[in-house]
Amino acid sequence: MYYIGIDLGTSAVKLLLMDGSGKVCNIVSKEYPLYFPQPGWSEQKPEDWYAQTMTGLKELIKDVDKSQVAGISFGGQMHGLVILDENDEVIRPALLWNDGRTKEECDYLNEVIGKETLSKYTANISFTGFTAPKILWIKNKEPENFAKINKIMLPKDYIAYKLSGVHCTDVSDASGMLIFDVENRCWSKEMIDICGIKEEQLAKVFESYEIVGNITDEIAKELEIPNTVKVVAGAGDNAAAAIGTGTVGDGMCNISLGTSGTIFISSKKFGVDSNNALHSFDHADGNYHLMGCMLSAASCNKWWSEEILNTKDYAKEQENINNLGENNVYFLPYLMGERSPHNNPNARGTFIGMSMDTSRSDMTQAVLEGVAFALRDSLEVAKSLGINIQRTKICGGGAKSPLWKKIIANVLNLKVDMIESEEGPALGGAILAAVACKEFKSIEDAVNKLVKVTETIEPDAELVEKYEERYNKFKQIYPTVKNLYNKLL
Repeated sequence: MYYIGIDLGTSAVKLLLMDGSGKVCNIVSKEYPLYFPQPGWSEQKPEDWYAQTMTGLKELIKDVDKSQVAGISFGGQMHGLVILDENDEVIRPALLWNDGRTKEECDYLNEVIGKETLSKYTANISFTGFTAPKILWIKNKEPENFAKINKIMLPKDYIAYKLSGVHCTDVSDASGMLIFDVENRCWSKEMIDICGIKEEQLAKVFESYEIVGNITDEIAKELEIPNTVKVVAGAGDNAAAAIGTGTVGDGMCNISLGTSGTIFISSKKFGVDSNNALHSFDHADGNYHLMGCMLSAASCNKWWSEEILNTKDYAKEQENINNLGENNVYFLPYLMGERSPHNNPNARGTFIGMSMDTSRSDMTQAVLEGVAFALRDSLEVAKSLGINIQRTKICGGGAKSPLWKKIIANVLNLKVDMIESEEGPALGGAILAAVACKEFKSIEDAVNKLVKVTETIEPDAELVEKYEERYNKFKQIYPTVKNLYNKLL
């Protein structure tokens, strides 16, 4: 049988076809536009997601026996606000995870409602990217659209609805809305009231590996697949990537170097750090996880290479970098503001330490190191909770760079495991579909059989020591300049 994983990313939808043995049979990617109506705003059209998903699905399965397709599931960009009217038509473009327009609403939630109260209700505090402040922004700034809302959905769940006709979400993605009681895996009635909405406007919640329904007859006909194909709830992109990298169980770690950057730590116990610097979410394996999320990771290198250096040859830009641990140039990677651990939408990218002998390679190196240092900021919070992490998996576009992986291993002083397939959320979605369709006994059974470590990058003691000194300097820069950001905007 075949299982499809759909990764609804920020720049493209990635579709993966896996057979029952775990072999990846085909991968298709389809891009769509990203809109920035104002500085700090970020939107997409859900209709574009769906159109490109359907085009991609047809291409994905065109050369296989379509009667053998058994299940479809998802990974997807989190936190985005999709609002539908009474006819299930999209009311306005979706506000995305990296949209920073909701500072006023976040301040209201964190300061008036109170961080302690929010953490009690949802295990998290408000960040500009989260869904609850977006709902309040629509309520405050677009009341005519707020009045039309019949359903509130997340990005991947809109695709699940279009395929199945079911308004659904999963626990991991719902965790990032700030309307969800993470510890008890249900909607928070208190947060629903604070947002001024009704529970019936929210989707039905499933575990990530649960079947929400079959594809509709119309979809079955269009794709020429059986109408018995199961649509499975899926997970937020980071939880889905964690499934795809085998980061399940207790104390396992995964770093994702995508548009955003995350450090993901799985746990069988529910937990929250005292400052809510890390997100406390439900995991797709039925347990919990902690996550530090930086808004710009591989996108920093993309910006630096393509927009500033006018090149897409990333490897060439990195080939002359050989003074690891000795660079005097530092980069704060806050191009879209920052989430973990600073929670500051006004933060911006900052270079410091340049001199007349600073080279192009030094600047490129600073970008790569800045992302690694920022990931370590979140790792330090996890360490403060007594979590002892020795190694991590890695995935995402940035993980294709051998140099960047070496930097991360030594900045974080972790063994970095490469896996056979680095397809992340798309593979995680396919695995969730296979588990739901009883191809495997459980998530743990599936990842134990399917996820293979092919190489491990060991930290070098001398380099770790050099980067320790550099990190101690890096972490002083943000507190020194943070008050400038408000004055610069």
